[in-house]
Amino acid sequence: MPKQIIRKHYRRARYVLYRETLIDAKEHVLTFIGSFIGIGLIGLLNSQYLVANDNLFMIGSFGASSVLIYGIINSPLAQPRNLIGGHVISAIIGVTMLKIIPNEVWIAGALAVSISIVAMQITKTLHPPGGATALIAVTGGAKIKEMGYLYVFSPVFTGVMILFLVALVFNNMRHRHYPTKPIFRKRKHPKQE
Repeated sequence: MPKQIIRKHYRRARYVLYRETLIDAKEHVLTFIGSFIGIGLIGLLNSQYLVANDNLFMIGSFGASSVLIYGIINSPLAQPRNLIGGHVISAIIGVTMLKIIPNEVWIAGALAVSISIVAMQITKTLHPPGGATALIAVTGGAKIKEMGYLYVFSPVFTGVMILFLVALVFNNMRHRHYPTKPIFRKRKHPKQE
């Protein structure tokens, strides 16, 4: 009797707690190629135009964004508004916190991330890697800190646009659709009588 009860509840728990995602091999290949090209292009720009080992273009939050925009493209957090807006808003806030509180990195970093989250929520651009973008603006190396608000344009905006354009190409191959909603909506014109 106890074995039957355990088996019965085990099956229910397994069904509720674990559900295998069915992604075919072609999806894995497209995800790999898209993320490889997106991050690879940013890395190429970094290596061709900047001093080796500066890695100003290769900010860590781009890796996390790649997981979202190439791996789980239907997520609301992976949509263009969230991707671009989340990074740009967070970068602006991160640089601002660094300028306001330059000597207390721990306070500036905590404020940058916290204010970024709230700002993304208010603007409906929540993108988790944006929090990392804000934190990198505060805790990054000397070269990133010296950039000031230029950090928002390059590497953040430039890198995000590269990732986005690659995502547009690779996520619209086969049966994938990115973004989930059209970027430009057709306006409904009033009927002329």
